[in-house]
Amino acid sequence: MNYKEINEAGHLTPDTGHPSSIIRFLAHFFSYLFHPLFITSYVIYFLLFFHPFAFAGFDQRMKIFRFITVAFSTAFLPLFSVFLLRRLHLGVQSIQLKTQKERIIPYALAMIFYWWAWNVFRNLPDNPIVSVHFLLGAFLSVCGAWFCNIYFKISMHAIAAGGLVMFFLLFSFADGFTSGLYLSVIILIAGVICTSRLILSAHSFFEIYLGFFIGMLAQFIAWHL
Repeated sequence: MNYKEINEAGHLTPDTGHPSSIIRFLAHFFSYLFHPLFITSYVIYFLLFFHPFAFAGFDQRMKIFRFITVAFSTAFLPLFSVFLLRRLHLGVQSIQLKTQKERIIPYALAMIFYWWAWNVFRNLPDNPIVSVHFLLGAFLSVCGAWFCNIYFKISMHAIAAGGLVMFFLLFSFADGFTSGLYLSVIILIAGVICTSRLILSAHSFFEIYLGFFIGMLAQFIAWHL
């Protein structure tokens, strides 16, 4: 059996230096599925509708309202702002924000939206403190990304992944219901996110590692504040 036959049988992949089209498709898919702007909504959705005690006492209508509040501020508004900046040719050439210069205004706007989401949540009655901690960590993560962007491009995907891991790590020690399964799934998701960005050559190892560290640090600071 020659090398080509082994490859066609699915046992080996030729070492061409480039990932296959299927691998790249999956990397793109996971990059969009776990986009940094969606991560905050995912976590709040988990706390609202999956965790049995985080939002205990809230009826379904109130839970939906709280989720929409977060998703609107941390996902819709930043995405819509990038869309407008691109359409108006205000320094944004691509919605993927491939350069440092393109990211300056979107990051600044995102800081405002994320601060607003955190400020609203912490002033609403009966919101569990764990949700307020997470939103503060998300805001600090965006601040860290904006500061680093002054000097070099950094991976927002990795920042979001690092924040996810640190939040669920701290949450697992503070919450008696949270099992190791949640943390294991989160670590798997974080690995998929960072690997996808490397496969697509969107960032260097340094940008991924530093981003992951900043995300973890932001959630750690927010939790202890």
